[in-house]
Amino acid sequence: MKKKHFNIEINASKEKVWDTLWNDTTFRQWTAVFGPDSHAVSDWKEGSTIRFVDNKGNGMHSVIDKNSLHQQMSFKHLGEIKDGIESESDWAGAMEEYFLTEKNGLTQLTIKMDISPEFEDFFSETFPKAIQIVKEISEKSYLQ
Repeated sequence: MKKKHFNIEINASKEKVWDTLWNDTTFRQWTAVFGPDSHAVSDWKEGSTIRFVDNKGNGMHSVIDKNSLHQQMSFKHLGEIKDGIESESDWAGAMEEYFLTEKNGLTQLTIKMDISPEFEDFFSETFPKAIQIVKEISEKSYLQ
């Protein structure tokens, strides 16, 4: 596994950025770069399971390792989902963490991910696009 970091500065409060990240409607918008019908199925509580899937039931299953409102959301990935059936994978235990810090009305979004070599190119290309969408949504609705 390789640890990758992605950062972006957003002209919006961390509360607004948090809402953009985890609200179902906007979550679907920024995660569409990973797959057109990507969405999450969860109650979003710390310790709960979460399924990142498409409309065919394919994706991955994880546990919410940390949910500190407006500050940090961390997922511990457990495995894959194919046709709605969960299985373990060789990247089980990989972490995906989102951190928000705010200073003078600007929010720094930092994402730290464990990435297996087979997915490194994909995420290196798509994650910057995804967080740019988070920035655009957050700033547009924050400044209105």
